[in-house]
Amino acid sequence: MSRVLPDELAERLGTDDEPIVVDIRPESDYESGAIGASRNVPVYDDLRSGDETTLRERLDEVPDDREIVTVCKMGIVAKRATRVFEEAGYEASTLAGGMSGWNGYERNSLGYRLRSLWWRLRG
Repeated sequence: MSRVLPDELAERLGTDDEPIVVDIRPESDYESGAIGASRNVPVYDDLRSGDETTLRERLDEVPDDREIVTVCKMGIVAKRATRVFEEAGYEASTLAGGMSGWNGYERNSLGYRLRSLWWRLRG
């Protein structure tokens, strides 16, 4: 399963290589702050409890002509969404660190810089 680092996603937004960013967090979390080009498919609670049915039923809401990057709070539950997309034939990745990672990237925080280094060293 592949992942995309926040700085890599930022570089691709607004380009011909822009992925479809699918934010799976609850609608209230999404409305409180989201990646600008993302779309909300609020299936976080279902996936967290192990129920993939709702996401599978909503796959037709997401075009399959570009890579999908899934986003959640920390990137853990989004991995489940990425797997569902992959099983359905999509090219999909998970945003490393989720919105926490994205927010750290935007603030250029020390925590983000250290996590980013660790992610890159792990490959």
